[in-house]
Amino acid sequence: MKALTFSSFGNSDVLEYIEIPNPELKTDEILVEMKAIGLNFADVYRRKGNYHLKGNPPFIAGYEGAGIVVDANNHPEYKVGDRVAFADVPFANAELVAVNTNHVLPLPEAISFETAASVLLQGLTAHYLATNSHKTNQGETILIHAVAGGVGQFLTQISKLLGANVIGLTSSPDKAKVAIKQGADYVFLYHEDWKSKIFEIVPKGVDVVYDSIGSTLKESFEVTKECGQVVFFGMAGGDPEPVDPRMLMDGSKTLTGGDLWSYLNSKEERIKRANQLFSWIIDGKLTPTTPTSFKLYEGKQAHDYLESRKSTGKIILIP
Repeated sequence: MKALTFSSFGNSDVLEYIEIPNPELKTDEILVEMKAIGLNFADVYRRKGNYHLKGNPPFIAGYEGAGIVVDANNHPEYKVGDRVAFADVPFANAELVAVNTNHVLPLPEAISFETAASVLLQGLTAHYLATNSHKTNQGETILIHAVAGGVGQFLTQISKLLGANVIGLTSSPDKAKVAIKQGADYVFLYHEDWKSKIFEIVPKGVDVVYDSIGSTLKESFEVTKECGQVVFFGMAGGDPEPVDPRMLMDGSKTLTGGDLWSYLNSKEERIKRANQLFSWIIDGKLTPTTPTSFKLYEGKQAHDYLESRKSTGKIILIP
């Protein structure tokens, strides 16, 4: 099979599209022929050597995608031709992937391979943020950092679906337009005095802030109301300042950490959460942005485009 690989760490020049042996199935795995693969910043970090990698060189990144079963490996619940997807299976940047049966997500006919590969990681992240990290209530006002990013767009739509008012923060007017299109009620730019603008809308502060930037954590608390919450789930802008517990006590504020893998902890949970996401899409309650597609052999160009931060939607790879 062909795969997008790298044998050393570095910039996108280390990527190689080469022929490698097909996966050897373990007893608890099925073989999936990939039709679409999600590209994420985690893949860039793995290529650079910043994230843990399984196996030996040539390394294969990728954890998210969709395709069809080509070898059910004697598992009676699957058959050749079944449409499936996954959000947390390694070595996805290849024509064939060995998928542990606990990680297989049945893919409804109404959801295309391209849609599945573009919504699972970011959509499931937004889902747990809005329903577990913070249980969104009707009429709340929430603040979303990086609102035009993949998670930000889904989090905006899901929060609106659950009855919240959404304020977003982003870096450019073009990205602000994207966020408004996704349903955000207000969008401010980082170079503006966004804290003052938020207090003009909600004088006591917002109910919850979703902070994936990290370096903005102190400011996130400043615009959070008493008894409000900050959900910290990323450090795209650098490490946060240490949090003084006395500040939390004085304002009765809560800091919550968020990580998707804490919630995708069983086959049943994976399927339940994915089915909720798929149902919202099928019912028209959630509208994913059309992804930007590259061929798998165009992996270098895809990585460069992702790192340029020019994209506002998902990037997928097509074998």
